[in-house]
Amino acid sequence: MSRLLQAALVTVLLTACDVGGRPPRDADDSEGGARPTAPTATDPAPLGEPTPADTPPETASAPADTVPVSPATASEPERDFFFFERPDKVRGLYLTAWSAGSRRRLAALTALAERTEINSFVIDIKDATGYVSHRTKVPLARAIGATGEIRIPSLPYMLGKLEEAGIYPIARIVIVKDPLLAAARPGLAVQDTAGGVWVDGNGIVWLNPYQKEVWDYHVALAREVAEWGFPEIQWDYVRFPDAPSSELDRTHFPGADGRPKAQAIRDFLAYSREQLSDLDVHVTADVFGVTTSATRDVGIGQVWESFIDVVDVALPMVYPSHYWKGSFGIDTPNAYPYEIVRTALEHGLRRSAEVPEAGATRPWLQDFTLGKPPYGVPEVRAQIQATYDVGIEEWILWNPGSRYTQEALEPVGGFAVEPLMRIGNEIVPVSRRFELYDTTTATVEVADTTASPPRR
Repeated sequence: MSRLLQAALVTVLLTACDVGGRPPRDADDSEGGARPTAPTATDPAPLGEPTPADTPPETASAPADTVPVSPATASEPERDFFFFERPDKVRGLYLTAWSAGSRRRLAALTALAERTEINSFVIDIKDATGYVSHRTKVPLARAIGATGEIRIPSLPYMLGKLEEAGIYPIARIVIVKDPLLAAARPGLAVQDTAGGVWVDGNGIVWLNPYQKEVWDYHVALAREVAEWGFPEIQWDYVRFPDAPSSELDRTHFPGADGRPKAQAIRDFLAYSREQLSDLDVHVTADVFGVTTSATRDVGIGQVWESFIDVVDVALPMVYPSHYWKGSFGIDTPNAYPYEIVRTALEHGLRRSAEVPEAGATRPWLQDFTLGKPPYGVPEVRAQIQATYDVGIEEWILWNPGSRYTQEALEPVGGFAVEPLMRIGNEIVPVSRRFELYDTTTATVEVADTTASPPRR
């Protein structure tokens, strides 16, 4: 049954049963790892999933305030399909599976969205631990033990609450970092030329993006949640491993058959989009921020022109704290959030303009502190404003613990007082940004393909 037909049937049933629908809503990860051994002063650093010490990494157990509650309650939705309208402008937050599965945390984050411009949540369906967050029926997931740590005890409850609040859910699914699948099916992992499974310098085993069985497993997970009503699938870690060349020299990728890495990533994205086409879902992909400006593969298979026309949306992770000294001619990128985000996005938009049927660009923005200065309202608002100033009206904030700076978000009804932002390493009202913005853009060198970017 098509997704549109499902939606129509749900609408008819709800009307017949006089069940209230949601009110209308106006649409308006660093894990460490080696950086390139010889970065140039103008290379923007690829971006990762920062995990500050005070926030839970993906491998951690549930934080005390996010322990899921038993799903059995009288308010449990009985439907097996939920309908979500796609906002004209997605403005979202990342939710760990622990946060999405905790009724208290979900209620708090939903209330935050209802008070502000937020209208979307990115929710972990499978993260880098390999565990599937809900009680999946996908046979391979069950066979490899991926259901051993249920973080969202009731997907219907969660989706029902989001539907009531008019919040658009996006299913984040991590691809090549999956220790459970790699352990159960070592033939699907990157192989070592010396024999056996290749392990990087951090002890991590990576799945092989050339393997179609890897594709099919993740497409099956995506199809399952899409059939529940998730209107968008977001692939993360859709790339090849990053490591120093001394480690990568030992890698062997069965199934490559001479295809470049960028072709394999493109092929997977195109395949997943085709396989899910009957469900009317958007297929999107998280990519390193460096892809907006580096004109050739930096070793992970992500080249802007290679993927931008086979996704509905590309999400470059343009976190300022993850750019090297000298990126875009700036010595301290973290202190220039407006300039870094604006310049990175301008590069991507120019390149998309040259590609027929290019997908949209929706950046990941930084709402966490990693280095100096500490990030608060001015730094977060600067990134949002930079996104708007290049003509993009969508964005998603990343915080690894799903704790966000409310004062940086526009309240329903607008700001009562003009917000402040950081630009030119100064804190000024948003309306003064052009007084300090240097319109001279540094030339960006192509990254050395023998170097390895930081992880994500």
